[in-house]
Amino acid sequence: MEASELRFANLLGHEKPKALLRQAVAQNKISHAYLFRGPDGVGKKRAALTFAAYINCKNSLEGDGCGRCASCRKYFSGNHPDLLLVQPDGAAIKIGQVRELKHQLAFPPLEVKTRVVILEDIHTMRREAANSLLKTLEEPAAGNLLILTAGQAGEVLPTILSRCQVIPFGPLEHEDMARLLSQEEGIEESLALTLAAVAEGSLGRAKLLWQEDLLALRQQVVEELLLGQHDEAETIAQVFRLSEKAAGLKENTSEFLSLLRLWYRDLVLSAAGGPAAAIVNKDLVFSLSAATQRWTLTQLYAKLHRLDLAERQLLRNCSRTLVLETLFFDLI
Repeated sequence: MEASELRFANLLGHEKPKALLRQAVAQNKISHAYLFRGPDGVGKKRAALTFAAYINCKNSLEGDGCGRCASCRKYFSGNHPDLLLVQPDGAAIKIGQVRELKHQLAFPPLEVKTRVVILEDIHTMRREAANSLLKTLEEPAAGNLLILTAGQAGEVLPTILSRCQVIPFGPLEHEDMARLLSQEEGIEESLALTLAAVAEGSLGRAKLLWQEDLLALRQQVVEELLLGQHDEAETIAQVFRLSEKAAGLKENTSEFLSLLRLWYRDLVLSAAGGPAAAIVNKDLVFSLSAATQRWTLTQLYAKLHRLDLAERQLLRNCSRTLVLETLFFDLI
């Protein structure tokens, strides 16, 4: 990827957020703090970096950075001295990180007019850390701009929300995502469209599903276990084999269960006579008829609830393999 790609012109989708940020620059009304909020993996951090590069570009174009000056290239590489990135330390942003940030903000920027601070996944911030940040959010030292990012579902304290201008980010268009996946990953068009659909408009999630080969495992479980016709001994062997394989995904096990949930959601839609256009798993359309003949709507709802239970068990650090074995037996 070239440094010239760190430009609004090359930022996939999000036309409204880009328009709002460009308008703020044009009218010289840049907020002291922004909250970029939306689904994971849709490009919020990339948008923050692009905005940082734009407002400090040495040769800015109309409504965009040049992408080629020394400043833009430093932002692209993540090595700009006036770019501060704060990410969760483990599961959360901690008070020690906020204190260190406040210490750094006491000094003026080194190279540009506006230092940009990007705090990622602010919904993970602990209350004591959030309270420590409030005064800085309300009245940051001159020459500093704070950009916070948060997931759509994550809870953000009202006191933080009230001190930021919220810029909403939505899912990416599936066709745009598929085109980019084909260009960057060399993925065949129909598969790229399926990835975009099951990732629900999250480019980051689509790339994860592809890189970890989760679609292939989902199809294997559906075909060989859930819809397969085996005697009891063969079924038990399949459950143990596929459970072990799914458990090997480790932190991506929840992503795999989300894929299975989407398949059951398609089954419910099909069994209820819903529109074919709303089916997400386009590559598994062949399985719908057999599955809906095998299970009633009541049974399908029960299986969705069983998947939810497995997710909760994994969050409680139960044995991943045991959770999956029990789940697969219940899903057959």
